[in-house]
Amino acid sequence: MSEEISAYRAVALQLTCYAVNACPDVASARETMKANIERIDRAVGGSKAFLGQDVKLVVLPEYLLTSYPLGDTLPGWTAKAAIAPDGAEYEAMGRIAGKHGVYLAGNAYESDPHFPGIYFQTSFCIAPEGKVVLRYRRLVSMFAPTPHDVWDRYLDIYGLDGVFPVANTPIGRLAAIASEEILYPEIARALALRGAEVFLHSSSEVGSPKLTPKDIAKRARALENLAYVVSANTAGIANVDMPFASADGLSKIVDYLGDVRAEAAPGESANACAELDLGALRRYRKRPGMGNMLSRQRLELFAATYAGSVYPPNTMLDASGQLVIPERAHFVATQRAVIERLSRDGLV
Repeated sequence: MSEEISAYRAVALQLTCYAVNACPDVASARETMKANIERIDRAVGGSKAFLGQDVKLVVLPEYLLTSYPLGDTLPGWTAKAAIAPDGAEYEAMGRIAGKHGVYLAGNAYESDPHFPGIYFQTSFCIAPEGKVVLRYRRLVSMFAPTPHDVWDRYLDIYGLDGVFPVANTPIGRLAAIASEEILYPEIARALALRGAEVFLHSSSEVGSPKLTPKDIAKRARALENLAYVVSANTAGIANVDMPFASADGLSKIVDYLGDVRAEAAPGESANACAELDLGALRRYRKRPGMGNMLSRQRLELFAATYAGSVYPPNTMLDASGQLVIPERAHFVATQRAVIERLSRDGLV
């Protein structure tokens, strides 16, 4: 591993997402994705030239290459928009990371040869050497497959470390949180207890002058886990029917005490840029006192509660453990069944 860098600048790069939804075929969708990657190259290079050569980490917004599926079947969106783990898109982004000497983090829909016909929403980080050093699949999603939906098979293949990966790199121990998952404290805590120091948060979220739920959560996850949060939002989504600027602004960097160090206004921007001081973070984590929340966790208190189940696992596996590809209505139907059960149990 390269020499450790204890302090450096990170950028939550707020860029417009150009959607592939209206593309008439797979070939045109791939051309749009290629053009999006070329825009990323220019934006990363321009941002580092302006902000300084000590920029070592760039986090991109959620699903920047494609936008999100609208009405597509699971196999249809997999064919149109999912990138392969060893595909050309990762190779191209690896060249960007190497060209500009940065760790490049982002989020994309990704296929998996173990689960043909479906995709996982994947947060990744690519080292300057061009290698993917972190691959995290979103665990909580409303309308998309997750590892939890194929839980038993996924664990057999990847193990628990593949579910909650933490990458030990020269710029710190990195972990990813995808989009809405910033609202789920269990995910960040599981990663922090595996050593995560910097949360890479790719998002496409409501931009508002009010303090939004996700914006509150960014501060909370940082403070609770004594970790940096580098959160990149889209600068609008183009070529879909939703009003363009609905998901715009609020990219930010939050330090390990919950303070916002830098934030971007609406529009394409590299202004969410700040120094990450790993030395200071590590000193604080080793400092006794009420503020050292990681060292004060009493996990046994909660083990019995968390051993239960709310949303069921394996809903996309049949009785023999084989993958079943449902219609999208499956996800809402499953949630309705969960709510009905919680209601019968008097919990909601």
